[in-house]
Amino acid sequence: MLGMVSARAAAAAPPAPTKPGLRERKKLQTRQAIRRAAHRLFEEHGYDATPVDRIAEAAEVSPSTVFRYFPTKEDIVLTDEYDALLEARLRARAADEPVVESMRQVTLDTLRGIAEEDRAALVQRIRLIREVPAIRGRTAERTARYAALICTVLAERTGRPADDLELRTISGAILAALQEAMLSWAQQGRTADPEPLVHQAMDVLARGLTL
Repeated sequence: MLGMVSARAAAAAPPAPTKPGLRERKKLQTRQAIRRAAHRLFEEHGYDATPVDRIAEAAEVSPSTVFRYFPTKEDIVLTDEYDALLEARLRARAADEPVVESMRQVTLDTLRGIAEEDRAALVQRIRLIREVPAIRGRTAERTARYAALICTVLAERTGRPADDLELRTISGAILAALQEAMLSWAQQGRTADPEPLVHQAMDVLARGLTL
């Protein structure tokens, strides 16, 4: 998209994803079974009191299978299938659209596509990020990857280098705003509507950090 192509091409929807084969579908089912078992046990017993071997037993897989899909217990909480979707949706936004608006719409589109069961897991994840130091530490790595992605898209739009200070500042501010919106949602509970919180956080950025 971006300075290299026309705005019309940049705004076009990304190509439809190729339907995964049987092997990939089975791997996805295993990942989901492990995550769901883990989230259920975390809810019942707490994160620290839930060892990986208990998660494996609940998911009906071996501990080595759990570690093959999730190198650490923290990764069970933080890893999902949304990363590629977020990137595709961000790149599909119009090249001349303000990045705050692009991220607002990408976030809302993603939230609207999350099933009720997965929304509950997302709320639990946000709470665990807030409460468990080890997960907070791994979250910083994940946030850095998201920031790098946003910087790359902005660099393509503007012709600036991806490590430009202003691009990094914008990326960091957007992710911080979205994180605060998600924390507020988790505090209210999964039955709350996260969309007004996303709008409120992004509006603060859009109007230039004024009150």
